[in-house]
Amino acid sequence: MKFKIIANTLALLVSISIADAQIVPPERLPQTPPVQNSNAGRAGGAGRRPGLVVDPNAPATKYDYHELWKPFFFTKNGNEYRASDGAPGPKYWQNRVDYQLAAKLNDENNEITGSETLTYTNNSPQKLDFIWMQLDQNLFKLDSRGNKQVPLAGDVQQSRNWGRGQVFDAGYKIKSVKILSTAKGSKTTTTTDAKFMINDTRMQVFIPNGVAAAGGELKLKIEYSFISPDYGSDRMGIVGVDRSKNGKIFQVAQWYPRMCVYDDIIGWNTLPYTGESEFYLEYGNFDINITAPAKDIVVCSGELLNPKDVYTPEQQKRWAEAAKSEKTVFIRNASEVTDPSSRPAGKAELTWHYQIRNARDASWAASASFIVDAAKMDLPSGKKSLAISAYPVEGTAGRAQWSRGTEFVKNSIEYNSAKWFEYPYPNAVAVAGEAGGMEYPGIIFCSLNGGWSVIDHEFGHNWFPMVVGSNERLYGWMDEGFNTFINTLSSYYALKGEFKKRNDTTSLMNGWRTYTRPSLEPILSNPDNLKEANNGTLLYSKPAAGLTLLREEILGPERFDYAFKTYIQRWAYKHPTPDDFFHTIENASGESLQWFWRGWFENTWRLDVAVRDVRYVDNDPAKGAIITIDNLEKMAMPVVIEIKTVSGKTDRVNFAAEIWERNTSWSFKYPSTEAIQSVTYNPDSSLPDYNPANNVWTAKN
Repeated sequence: MKFKIIANTLALLVSISIADAQIVPPERLPQTPPVQNSNAGRAGGAGRRPGLVVDPNAPATKYDYHELWKPFFFTKNGNEYRASDGAPGPKYWQNRVDYQLAAKLNDENNEITGSETLTYTNNSPQKLDFIWMQLDQNLFKLDSRGNKQVPLAGDVQQSRNWGRGQVFDAGYKIKSVKILSTAKGSKTTTTTDAKFMINDTRMQVFIPNGVAAAGGELKLKIEYSFISPDYGSDRMGIVGVDRSKNGKIFQVAQWYPRMCVYDDIIGWNTLPYTGESEFYLEYGNFDINITAPAKDIVVCSGELLNPKDVYTPEQQKRWAEAAKSEKTVFIRNASEVTDPSSRPAGKAELTWHYQIRNARDASWAASASFIVDAAKMDLPSGKKSLAISAYPVEGTAGRAQWSRGTEFVKNSIEYNSAKWFEYPYPNAVAVAGEAGGMEYPGIIFCSLNGGWSVIDHEFGHNWFPMVVGSNERLYGWMDEGFNTFINTLSSYYALKGEFKKRNDTTSLMNGWRTYTRPSLEPILSNPDNLKEANNGTLLYSKPAAGLTLLREEILGPERFDYAFKTYIQRWAYKHPTPDDFFHTIENASGESLQWFWRGWFENTWRLDVAVRDVRYVDNDPAKGAIITIDNLEKMAMPVVIEIKTVSGKTDRVNFAAEIWERNTSWSFKYPSTEAIQSVTYNPDSSLPDYNPANNVWTAKN
């Protein structure tokens, strides 16, 4: 059973794409301790240290146990902001931003005109004389940093992370930035033009009197507009009538100037948006009004507050039915999309009013072509929430799976809510459109094909980074990798395992070779510092495989799950760093894992363990066998060995990774009573040993 499930895990990881990553977890096997351990001497070759006993038969090795197991992986002590056990410290702080947003969609020229009033609360101990904001739409200007970094593939620039060379009037048009102030005791608001400076995808706003420390507030009002790109770095965009016959589909994101994060780690986080890395955002409440042509249906992050204004009476009844239904209920079906009576009559435009609370962002989509369906979600606390899908008729053709979209949303969120942390938002909306797969609080954008894998992956992001608000600009693996890991479990257990995959040993070994090939950068890299071709491995599948190793091979499911949930609960709606994660897992599991973080996350080291020899005590198989294994590469892992005797009996022996803490070779006594036919290291390929050629000893050899 264990082999099948680990095979499933690696098969899903190997098939990962940028927008869709999966793994499936193995089950645990009981540990089988050997009768006796014996410490083999330090091997010669690259790992040899003077003054130690050397086994003359040991092969040359690259393994240096002191380099892997040395202390000092952690270079910073805990402080009052971030405790040494990985929890927020007693004086932890983060700033907050609340948004009032209004936008109008012109679906003829693809323009979005917006007005934004934000309230920024400075909880830091520093007065802030200026603030920084993100202007992500500026990526699509032809002279942006991101556009200028797109590499050539042959003779053509190619990348997922730009606008595919579209030439148009791109970027934000900032019409005004005003500071709103109200004197104490006064009801009159004073408006002052603010001085601001725009550089690429960032805007610096200067505050004459500053924003006071420890709770000072700043109110800004910004008027702006922009033209939506057709393809917005695979995070937003437009499906034209050539692919959606009943009307354009707008997936709208990065649609308002957003506050940069000011934190206790580096102060202002102002890395420019190049399309490669994602986002780092503050939490707050959003009040949103979207005005669009009356023929359009608008779906958005959060709860719709005025359904009577934007849906027909019949559709409102269907919403009420869906809120009580375990099965998908159509709000507007395919036959009604072209029926004018499926939209409220009498107005050329309608305004949709949404709210979402304690979120780090909000996005929306609009189209006259939307089929809409929904079903209730069953959350652990009993809170009400709806799974919703919006897609065109093209999303039901051929291999497209949007007819099951709501079913997929419901099952993904219900599983993760029960397993890790309850889904916090009143709705969960999946939208078919231009983006291949992109996540926002309470809403995801997928392609016209849909499917379980992409819907499960994108909604998994509502845990990482929507609830656990890590810095995606610097640590993409802390959201993509963690999310890919939880996808492994949801794919295996949700929908009765319908979408778990099966594969064989060859695919598993190819997966381990992929994660440890020498050309890779370390996981602990800035996403902008990675080759784009390596993103799928280093942001998604390798960190996810690392968590699977922790859960299944190093800590065990019970200890790992407790530690991982502790991390989620501690850092929900906060800003953790890698050290906060590493410290939390170690403290909650009671295990020092610096050797694992160093080998798998900080470096690109490989694992290669060989079965060297089997000999019998006094040359008599009935008296026991001495089995010797060697560590030939730079990484260490626990050991699983399968032993077969000549009569066909099979047994397994397990060792913790600590046998490699001061050894390059390891010998142990196995209580054999007959001759051994074979000894196999890593029999299930569940450990990341990249070289299986030396994993098996057989009597005939």
